Amino acid sequence: MADKQPIIIKRKVSHGGHHGGAWKVAYADFVTAMMALFIVLWLMNSSKQIQEAVGGYFKDPTGTSKKVGTNLAGAAENFAVTKDNMKHLKEQLQKAIQQTIHFEKLKDHIEMTVTSEGLRIELLEGKNGTFFEKGVAKPTGDGEEILIKLAQELGGLPNKVAIEGHTDAKPYVGAGSYGNWELSADRANSARRLMQENGLGLQQVTQVRGYADQRLRKPADPEDASNRRITLIVQHLVKPEADDEKPEGGPAPKAPGTKAAGRG
Repeated sequence: MADKQPIIIKRKVSHGGHHGGAWKVAYADFVTAMMALFIVLWLMNSSKQIQEAVGGYFKDPTGTSKKVGTNLAGAAENFAVTKDNMKHLKEQLQKAIQQTIHFEKLKDHIEMTVTSEGLRIELLEGKNGTFFEKGVAKPTGDGEEILIKLAQELGGLPNKVAIEGHTDAKPYVGAGSYGNWELSADRANSARRLMQENGLGLQQVTQVRGYADQRLRKPADPEDASNRRITLIVQHLVKPEADDEKPEGGPAPKAPGTKAAGRG
């Protein structure tokens, strides 16, 4: 009987474990972390509108709970500017304008003041023309940028807006009978057209006024460049009287912003 051959079992030893996919997982985590960092850095330098939109997505990915518009909009249904919150509108507009490209160059030429009439926004000219070139009714590039930004912000509100044009006391140099009266009115109308083409409601503008040099900002220096300006007045809404406060049989309260349109 032949000797039985021993049974030899061969095992294949793989050394692939040392070169497996663990490093790929670590690398993917690193790339994900870097992407998250870049997104955070981008958001920190983005406008408030974009930040709210991104934040709203993570709170509600379907986008059905809230639509995000401008800093004030979305507010048309629930944000009405009255005497009580006019300062809030001023703060919101200031933040919005700070996001414009040339804000640093223009910041000394934009003034906002809360008055009894509403929020007065003044775009003041510089010596060489800032928002309008001298003697011209067409806005400059910077003028268009600011007016469009304001139109986008104010267009979401129910408040009415009056637009004024002003000149300094220097006589207008030009042919014919065209003078400072015509120039101030034309600039106000030019601002109105641009704003209504870019978000301001067609029914929001109640008045377009041209005052020439009759309402100087600096009466002591009537030829100062800042006397040349465009003024926007955001009129506050009047709170309607409660039903129990109406005089019996008396007329209903007037709707806000029903001032007759006109031109100074």
